[in-house]
Amino acid sequence: MSVVLDELLKLLDIETLDANLFRGQSRDDGFKQLYGGQVVAQALVAATRTVPADRAAQSLHAYFLRPGDLKLPIIYEVERIRDGGSFTTRRVQAIQNSVPIFSMMVSFHAAEDGWEHQVAMPDVPSPEALKSGTRLYAEWQAGPPEASPSLLGVKVIAERAGIEIRPALDLQSEVGETPGVQRLWFRCTGDQPPPRAWHTVLLAYASDFDLIGTAKLPHGGHYGQPEMMMASLDHAIWFHRPARLDDWLLYCIDAPTASAGRAFITGRIFDRQGVLIASTTQEGLMRRVR
Repeated sequence: MSVVLDELLKLLDIETLDANLFRGQSRDDGFKQLYGGQVVAQALVAATRTVPADRAAQSLHAYFLRPGDLKLPIIYEVERIRDGGSFTTRRVQAIQNSVPIFSMMVSFHAAEDGWEHQVAMPDVPSPEALKSGTRLYAEWQAGPPEASPSLLGVKVIAERAGIEIRPALDLQSEVGETPGVQRLWFRCTGDQPPPRAWHTVLLAYASDFDLIGTAKLPHGGHYGQPEMMMASLDHAIWFHRPARLDDWLLYCIDAPTASAGRAFITGRIFDRQGVLIASTTQEGLMRRVR
């Protein structure tokens, strides 16, 4: 593993305080507040530690209630809602300063056979044919002033955190073009794979990169622009099949609508063989600052 990936795993490996009580540390990933994917991943770890090992995460539905403080640890309280014959359900609350900042329901499912079908993976250039977000950002900094960084800054943040992203910029929607669209490959950095138990958690961590940013594409601008306030409001993931983040995964992100200061975004995650691994949805705040 790379040094940054090892640091990421240490961040997500939260401390057990009691049977249903855990503590995670905060980290500044380059945003003004806690990165939502970090809180989702740490909450998933907390829930998983209260569930039998033969049950894997099936879905999660989370709400971001308040901005997280980068300087404070996070307390995760797990409520054991149900332990059924096939499904297990947990509720997780993340707390700072005695106030909930995040709430999530997680469902776990024992493996079983069933009918199978899936949508086909879209035709996208291979990751080997694309440049990393970090390299593209460096080229933009050295290039002509009329060139646009688009969402490259977020991809640089992701790689510094342990997730390499290679965007297919030719398939990315332009300003004024709807819906907002992105197609990008991502994987863990480093030559050695992370421990098997961490792949689903890392998928949850990476799933929040660039979702709300995709909704911004039709309207132009950049992260941190003074006239637009952006933040994730909720986040959901359905885990269809096991993931491996030591190989490339394709993230197909679409933002079909924005209205009333909010944007709705959907995502599908495929492996290199075209197998649908997970689906995501998110609603984000896109408020005009007057």
